[in-house]
Amino acid sequence: MIEKSKHVKKHNFSAGPCILPEEVLRKASQAVVDLDGLGLSLIEISHRSKPFVAVMEKARSLALELLGLEGKGYQALFLQGGASTQFLMVAYNLLQNKAAYLNTGTWSTKAIKEAKLFGDMIEVASSKDANFNYIPREYEIPSDVDYFHCTSNNTIFGTSMKDFPNSPVPMICDMSSDIFSRQLDFSKFDIIYAGAQKNMGPAGTTLVVLKEDVLGKVDRAIPSMLDYNVHLGKDSMFNTPSVFAVYVSMLTLAWLKDLGGIVTIEKVNEEKASLIYDEIDRNPLFKGFAAVEDRSFMNATFNLTDRGLTGKFDALWQEADINGLNGHRSVGGYRASMYNALPVSSVQVLVDTMQELERTA
Repeated sequence: MIEKSKHVKKHNFSAGPCILPEEVLRKASQAVVDLDGLGLSLIEISHRSKPFVAVMEKARSLALELLGLEGKGYQALFLQGGASTQFLMVAYNLLQNKAAYLNTGTWSTKAIKEAKLFGDMIEVASSKDANFNYIPREYEIPSDVDYFHCTSNNTIFGTSMKDFPNSPVPMICDMSSDIFSRQLDFSKFDIIYAGAQKNMGPAGTTLVVLKEDVLGKVDRAIPSMLDYNVHLGKDSMFNTPSVFAVYVSMLTLAWLKDLGGIVTIEKVNEEKASLIYDEIDRNPLFKGFAAVEDRSFMNATFNLTDRGLTGKFDALWQEADINGLNGHRSVGGYRASMYNALPVSSVQVLVDTMQELERTA
């Protein structure tokens, strides 16, 4: 039998808000009481004060450093409204005539919906025909569109883009659920955006990394809160930022840097993914949902081959102090989200639980 964990902390496979490093949680907890010995809480000081301005500057700098984009004409912003607002902002700031979108899931679909409000939209390819369980590859990006938009990782369906096209136009990418998880040539992208709550911090802030020369191409008037140039001009402090979310994101980025950066965490993520996918493929009681070649390292989606075992498996993983394993309603079954801060040991507990079901079924 699997021994129930003696630790209070559960094995957190939640798709979001994400698991965070314990040391980040401890530092954030202390800052809520007293930020750096100021005698004031992080969440009660002025966002214009020197201590918080320093936090914002460090968070923006760390983001560019980790992505290898320092000194390459990029700026980092921490905004509000989640990735959902970025669906709108991208189109507001960049779409003059028409844009091209790759549709690989729910979030791509939502981004397409917003783009249609501003101009023509070309869907270059879609995997909707198979409930988004694969990433399309045979498509062309027109050279006469304003930009090309894609989603790097799909939390709901458990798919991930392994390669990115050489786009003839500016390339925009929603990296909400795999930002900072793997090495890429990030200079290929003109705008990267990511809701913090998937792999970087708590809900409440959104990282936007953009190349400054991609802006200023549309002739429409843009409301101030939706204008990237306005936020750039105010160093990401045009309005009161989500101070706690930015602070925790800064701590998480600092933790990642101290760990060795993306090159180090990618190896850990590969180990976790291999562990769970090897078991899914070996164990006759489970079947993966996503196409093997497109499997996500962040979100492993799988189903039982016999739904009659659902109750027993659910009882087993709950007894093992596993949290957040239920799949999205669009797919059903199970989803193990293995974000950067999830330790390999938690994945091993899940694998042990799957093997326990095989032994006792």
